[in-house]
Amino acid sequence: MKTKVFDPIRGLTSQIMMRLRVGFGSRKINIKARKLSFKEQFVGLMFKSKNSENLLFDLPGKWGVHSFFVFFPFLALWLNEKNKVIGHKIVKPFTFYVNPGKKFARLVEIPLNDKNKAIISVFPSIKGKV
Repeated sequence: MKTKVFDPIRGLTSQIMMRLRVGFGSRKINIKARKLSFKEQFVGLMFKSKNSENLLFDLPGKWGVHSFFVFFPFLALWLNEKNKVIGHKIVKPFTFYVNPGKKFARLVEIPLNDKNKAIISVFPSIKGKV
């Protein structure tokens, strides 16, 4: 589902909220994320607060991310074309480089906050790290 939200600073076209149904093993996770414009993908969560919305990078490839100027940890989910999780990692503030090691279709950055507890609880390997 796509919803356009008016933002006078970023403009109407860059504000597209998506509801993703993501597969992780046998589980399905519903994630609401804002699809970023090409320019916004260079900034991501930098200079944002811990209570920011989830961000969707719809840019296929094998590129990595950093967390310079991100002052809180977040969960990075790398997805394939069918929205199946092919990699996930908690990215701590000011991390130089994180990469899933394989080609992916999209990336979702999920701030570790109370609003996202249900999503984070699905990943047993990171429960104790939050």
